[in-house]
Amino acid sequence: MAIVYEKLMNLDIPTVEQTYTQKDTMLYALGVGLGQDPVDGAQLEFVYEKNLRALPTQAVVLAHPGLWTRDLDTGIDYVKLVHGEQGLTLHKSLPPTGTVLGISRITGVVDKGEGRGALVYSERKIVDKASGDLLATVTQTTFCRGDGGFGGPTGPTPKPHELPEREPDLVCDLQTLPQAALIYRLSADMNPLHADPEIAAKAGFPRPILHGLGTYGVSGHAILKTVCGYDPNRLKSLDCRFTAPVYPGETFRTEIWMDGNIASFRTRAVERDVIAISNGRAEIG
Repeated sequence: MAIVYEKLMNLDIPTVEQTYTQKDTMLYALGVGLGQDPVDGAQLEFVYEKNLRALPTQAVVLAHPGLWTRDLDTGIDYVKLVHGEQGLTLHKSLPPTGTVLGISRITGVVDKGEGRGALVYSERKIVDKASGDLLATVTQTTFCRGDGGFGGPTGPTPKPHELPEREPDLVCDLQTLPQAALIYRLSADMNPLHADPEIAAKAGFPRPILHGLGTYGVSGHAILKTVCGYDPNRLKSLDCRFTAPVYPGETFRTEIWMDGNIASFRTRAVERDVIAISNGRAEIG
């Protein structure tokens, strides 16, 4: 089975409805490291029901369509998938509770050639069911390592956001918990790769790795803390490229460059000096 370009571009991904509660919002925030200082009032607003606020990056786990690359007739070899890039645009502040619809579609497919894989671009609109308001647009680039050479279009491919060559203007270190993946998976991806040491070993890792979107959430926390003063209304977008896996318990250092209302960033695992997220771009309001 192989990708058929027209078929994939017209794939009907079912709309997902999700009702999320205060507990869901607090659990997500705990999963990306909020609340480690229990007397920090700014962090407490995201993990305590009094004056509860939702992290903007929570939008990436809401009304998720699941493993559509595996469960639908896509022609994609889902075993060889890599999450390449993630984007998020906030159109309105995410409420701490609600019922939302996730409306997903494929926006582009690029054939990189035989043995070089393919890129699949997708987006998900997060819509408030009660009001019909568009809350967020979530975008993703999936690198399909085993699917090149199917005869599809060969481009163009968007260039990644370039980081400034100067020293970063701001640096934020955030320590992750050893059990971070076990907490985060309760909000999103239940893949045993992030929980089961035997599964991780079979995949070539010495222990379970943290979800890419978990790392993304920690980077969003760093931007929110360092640039936005923990005001979620100020974060308008957050885009990045994933470059390496990381492990729960590592320290994440997010280096930030400010140019007007644009924050460029990258995040590294300090203990191994490995860049986990690069080409980051956040728009600040």
